[in-house]
Amino acid sequence: MKTHVPSLLLLPILLLAAHARAEPQTHYHASPGNGNLPFSEAVQVGDMLYLSGKLGVDPKTGKLAEGGISGETRQIMKSIQAALDRYGSSIQQVVKCTVYLADIKEWAEMNEVYRTFFRRNPPARSAVEVSALGLGARVEIECMATMK
Repeated sequence: MKTHVPSLLLLPILLLAAHARAEPQTHYHASPGNGNLPFSEAVQVGDMLYLSGKLGVDPKTGKLAEGGISGETRQIMKSIQAALDRYGSSIQQVVKCTVYLADIKEWAEMNEVYRTFFRRNPPARSAVEVSALGLGARVEIECMATMK
């Protein structure tokens, strides 16, 4: 025998289901020491974290890391790791990176350092040459990661 549930009793259930399908929350995370730069270090949308591009700036000196593209890449990846940790994600949860190179001929050298941060399950990635990067940098990297 089927039972019939009056439609008024279903209303709270339908409202809860609609709320569960609501658009994900968006949180904007300001960069520590960003000053007045017009961008967020990271934006969290639901369970995804989108990091702004990072240059290889040494936080102690405020200048590009020494060692050319290898030094810059190492510093970028350390900065990415720190930002991911700060916002509740991790390097293991990165799903996509975009690498911007001032000279595509330096791709292999950048890649040697980059791969040390993604030993297992490397994320999807694009790498492109650009005409110039801020501060005269050799490389800039941005990432997207899932949240813990």
